[in-house]
Order: sequence, then structure tokens, then C-alpha cells
Amino acid sequence: MSTDPRAGMPANAADLVNVPRLMAAYYQLRPDVTKVGQKVAFGTSGHRGCALDIGFNERHIHAICQAIAEYRRQQGLTGPLFLGMDTHALSEAAWGSALEVLTANGIEVRIQPERGYTPTPVISHAILNHNKAHPDTLADGIVITPSHNPPRDGGIKYNGADGGPASSEATGWIQDRANALIAADDNGILTQPLTTALTQAVPFDYINHYVAELGEVVNMAAIRDAGIRIGIDPLGGAGLAYWAPIAERYGLDITVVNPCQEPTFSFMTLDHDGKIRMDCSSPYSMANLLAMKNDFDIACGNDPDYDRHGIVDADGLMNPNHYLAVCIHYLFTHRADWSADLAVGKTLVSSSMIDRVADKLGRRLMEVPVGFKWYVKELMDGQLGFVGEESAGASFLRMNGEVWSTDKDGFIPSLLAAEILAVTGLTPHRYYAQLTAELGQPVYRRVDAPATPAQKQVLAQLDAEAIDADTLAGDPIIARLTRAPGNGAAIGGLKVVTEQGWFAARPSGTEQVYKIYAESFRGDTHLETLIREAQQLVGATFAKAGV
Repeated sequence: MSTDPRAGMPANAADLVNVPRLMAAYYQLRPDVTKVGQKVAFGTSGHRGCALDIGFNERHIHAICQAIAEYRRQQGLTGPLFLGMDTHALSEAAWGSALEVLTANGIEVRIQPERGYTPTPVISHAILNHNKAHPDTLADGIVITPSHNPPRDGGIKYNGADGGPASSEATGWIQDRANALIAADDNGILTQPLTTALTQAVPFDYINHYVAELGEVVNMAAIRDAGIRIGIDPLGGAGLAYWAPIAERYGLDITVVNPCQEPTFSFMTLDHDGKIRMDCSSPYSMANLLAMKNDFDIACGNDPDYDRHGIVDADGLMNPNHYLAVCIHYLFTHRADWSADLAVGKTLVSSSMIDRVADKLGRRLMEVPVGFKWYVKELMDGQLGFVGEESAGASFLRMNGEVWSTDKDGFIPSLLAAEILAVTGLTPHRYYAQLTAELGQPVYRRVDAPATPAQKQVLAQLDAEAIDADTLAGDPIIARLTRAPGNGAAIGGLKVVTEQGWFAARPSGTEQVYKIYAESFRGDTHLETLIREAQQLVGATFAKAGV
């Protein structure tokens, strides 16, 4: 993957989305659901698209929210629906469209006063707290967000009564019903004017509700007493309004280095491909905060809906995989009230350093396909203490062992970095260095390779027996996986494992490529061999299938 020569540099006027044109497209362009790119399609994180491409428009949101209203009735959900949004331009419009339909269907919709922004983890937390207190009137939620995607994009995701990303069964039903409603020229969609919807919506203080309980999941007193200086770059996201109340309530030394919120995200530096993308795991998108790394003990960035975290210390931006390993080791050795039976959750494409840390701790490892929805039940049931994914998403239990959120929470891993430094005296980088000194030093990379639609289908439906190789990069193969060992769910691709490395190959859902994730405990040269042989193995399966 080539890097744009302007990566990490400030955006200029030519990089900015034309917001008036984007908004006009949202309201004026009408999708044709006989065309693949214009249909409602829920992926691992909801439906996403751009109004300019007729992939995320008013009719999409009206139809999706009508489908959700019907789905929740089928499920017997009679409680409120918690509605949140991030700071993308299309989020503001789609939030209003959602409210028009949800209230017209007689649903009590809870919103932040003055149409404030609401992060994903705050919605999950609110759902769980409500349903614990009111088990007879269960609530659910919607977040309007395309996550870290460019400013031109929009997105919507549904969280069920368990507080987490909806199951494949739920999103499959919702998307099919939404497409049927659009195809029927919106017949069956109930809606009312936004002015009326706003009078019916119920104000809810999401900020205080969330901030008041943060001390139950992170040791705020330790951070305060150690005087940890924390720098925060919200990257223009929905969590901006939360940091001042956090600092005031817990007496923390927090400086927000960039309080700007505007829909073009013109204050951003360009990502690896020269696009504006609020990816807190990218050193290019985080260039502004990295330039200030010596001004703080710990600095953090988050994506627009605050379900991801980026951790910066004196040694730079922490690799997401590395930080997951640090969090796991620290939490399982510093949460005295956690059950000895709690397991660790990881995705198949996360680092095997996590496996080694879990083994060192004597903890069971639950390895699942990509997607946070696979963790929800086990978090609710109290089986998992920490869950994470390679793209800098994570959540973990309260200090008393009770569930905190069942969706990714960018706030708590950010604050945990300050707790780790306060309690151990080690920055996250130094903590990870201690782990690698004992457990080995992995190198990890993701690359994209071209693939036709037919090849992508073959890869998604691959049988493990189709891989007949016995070795990979000179080591015996110990596992060929097309289903996750943690829950038996199909991974939509392939993972091949040796004692010293692994690769996973999965088709892209939006581009004509497949993604190769690879890791080696033998260094860069071995990693290059792993990637090369992975492409050869996948290519051989394509040839065998005649595609």
C-alpha cells in the first residue's frame, strides 16, 4: 500500500468536502435499490455510504428507522430508544430524519439536550443501565455515525437491548425490510415534521449519566494523585463535551488541545492515502497530537463516535495491537475483584502477543471473527473481562466485575493509559517492552491484494481443507481456520497458523481487493516471507476454483 506524499500534512481547501452540495444530495437524490451501491447494506458496523453516491440519503434513513421500529415491536421492546450522533455533516441530517420516523411510530426517543453529540459507548452504557433498572420495559439505541470515515460519509448502526452492535440476524432483517420499503416508494413509512418530533423527544443528560460512573471502571483517584498530565485531541468528535466534566468531577489534569468541531474537519492532517480520515490509530491522522507528545505524560485521540482510541506517550503513537496486550496484562493483574474465571476476547486478526499474555496469566482466550458483536453475549454474561480488536477498539468490565459497555468505548482505554502510568510508573510503550522481553517481539502488517468479485466469493466461502500446504514460511502449520475457535462462527476467509507466525485473508466488503493480515515473531524478513507465501496459497485456491 503506497503512502501519499502529503500524508501527515495539513489539509487544504481542495481536500474539503462541499457541505452544501453534500446536504443537497442527502435530501434530493433518491436511491434505486435495484443497484447494489444504493441498497441498504449492514456490514460489521452498520450501514454506511455517501449522499453524493446515493448511498446514504434521507430515504435510506427513513426506511431503516421504520424497519427498526417494526423490529423492536417484534422483539417486545417497549422502553425508550437512546438516539446519538457524531459530528459528520450527514449525521446531523440523518439524526433529524431518524427522529421524524421513530417518534411517528410512537417510540420514546431520548436525546441529548440542545441536539448535542453523543458517542457510541455512551449509548451502550445508557441502554445497559436502563435495562438493568427496568427489565420489563427494555430499551435499545441508534447511533448515527460512519466512525472514522472521511467527512463526506454517513452511517447508522443499531444497538439492541443488550447494548451492543446488533446481531447479523437483526441487521439482516432490518436491511431487507428497509430495502422493501424503499422499493415500495416509501409506502409503509410513518413520518412527521421534525418540529413536531423534537417536541416529542425526551431530553436525557447523557454526559452526566456517563461521566458520573467512570470512576467505577477506571481508577481516577490514582490518576489524580499521581498528577498525570493528559492531553486530549478529540479529532473533532462527539466526545469533546465530555472531557471538561471528567476533569472537573475527578480532579484530573486534562488539556483539550483542539476544541474545534466543524463538518469539513479542515483542522485534520491527511491520512496515508491523502484523504481526511479521523483514524486515531494512524500516525498521519494523529500528526498534530504527536507533535505535542512531550508536552504531556499521556496523550489520547479518538474517532468521531468515540469507539476507538489512540494512545501517545513520549515514544510516540502506540500500535493498537501492542496496547491491547498491555491493557490485558495490566487489568488482569490490577483488578482484585475480577473473577478468576474471566476470559480474554480477541479477534482472529489481532496480535498473537495477546495469546501469549493470556497464557502467561492463565486466562482462557476467546478468539472470534472480526466485529464487536461477537463479544456482546459473553460480556453480558460475565464471561469476558476484556475484549478488543486490532483496529483500536476495546471495552472492559467495571472494577467490581460488572458489565460497563457492550460496544467499543474510546474513553476508558484512553483513561486507562493514564492509570497504568500512575500505578506502575511505566508508559504504555515501556510496559509493552517488558512484555516483549519475556514473551517475544512480534511484527505485524496488513496489505491489500487485488481480487475479482468471483475470487472474493471463493475466499469468503473457503473450506479449510482447500489449503493442502504443510508449512508456512519454513514452519509447520498447526492450524487452518475458516471458523473462529472461540465461538465456531465463520470468519469469512482463512487463517493459517504456525508457532512463530500466522496470516489471515479476508475479502473486502467495499473494494475489489482481499486483505492479508500477517504477524511474525521472527522479524521483518520472516514477515515478508509469510505475506508472500500467503498470497501464493490464496492464489492457488483461486486457480483451483477456476477464478
